[in-house]
Order: sequence, then structure tokens, then C-alpha cells
Amino acid sequence: MGGVSYYLNVVMSPSVNYKDENIKSIFIYIAIVILLFSPQVNAIQIISNITADTSSLSVTQLRRIYSMRQVHWQNGIPIVVYVLASKNPLHQKFCREKLRLFPYQLDRIWHKLTFSGYGVAPIEVANESELIQAIKSTKGAIGYVENLSEVKDVNIIKIGD
Repeated sequence: MGGVSYYLNVVMSPSVNYKDENIKSIFIYIAIVILLFSPQVNAIQIISNITADTSSLSVTQLRRIYSMRQVHWQNGIPIVVYVLASKNPLHQKFCREKLRLFPYQLDRIWHKLTFSGYGVAPIEVANESELIQAIKSTKGAIGYVENLSEVKDVNIIKIGD
């Protein structure tokens, strides 16, 4: 076993007998510092084609883009939205964490647009690698990834509140 939770369990265990309460406080402090400053390995990142020319979006703007209500970037280039399948764990995590919606809510929006004739659904790709390639090669494209290590030549977009 390992990790911060293991050490917290050991430190907080009633069976551990400390002569000095300061030791327990130091362990808790160290665990908190590790949690606060450790990088988020599986954090979802929003990426776009370099032609999008934007470095940040609000949650509202991101929702408007993924609900197909905002169809152009600020520089006038059409937005091309790429997504993974609704059942894909990364897509579900993206919906909950970044859009603050459930995947089925997003699906309903897309179905309504498509069936009413007022819009089109985003382009669905099979996996993260395909999504990255599509974003790199499509002018105005936007998507999301979990692993930034293999991503180059794209904009990384920060999402603010």
C-alpha cells in the first residue's frame, strides 16, 4: 500500500500511541501539504486547434460551445466540437467536472438540435488519440483530454468560473 490516504490512516489510527502530540500534528501537516501541492495526474484539459486563438473560457462559454449555442470563436472562425462517446468514462468525467452537467443532459440538447433541424451534434471520435489528431488537423476545433503528455501543437484552454 502507499499514498497519502494510507499514511493518514496510520497517523489517525487509535492504535498508534504517541508520546508527543506534536508528531501527530506534523504528520497531518505534511499530508495536507502533499495533497495541496501534488499535481492532478488525471485532470481533464480543454484543448483547441491553434487557430482558435484563445487561452481561457468561462464555464458558461464552454457550456455554450458544447451545447452548440456558440458557433464561432472570437476571431470569427467556426467552432468544430469533438467529443468521445457518451458512455466513455472520460466524456462522463468531462461533462460532470467541466460542464457541470450529466452526459444525458448534453445528449438531449444535441438530439433536440439535430431533430429540430436547428443545428448539428458534435463530431464523435473513437478514442483520445483520434480526438487529439482531429483537433490538431481541424481549423477551429475544440475537445478535451486527460493526458497532456502526448499533446503538442494545440492551445490549452484554462476554464475559469
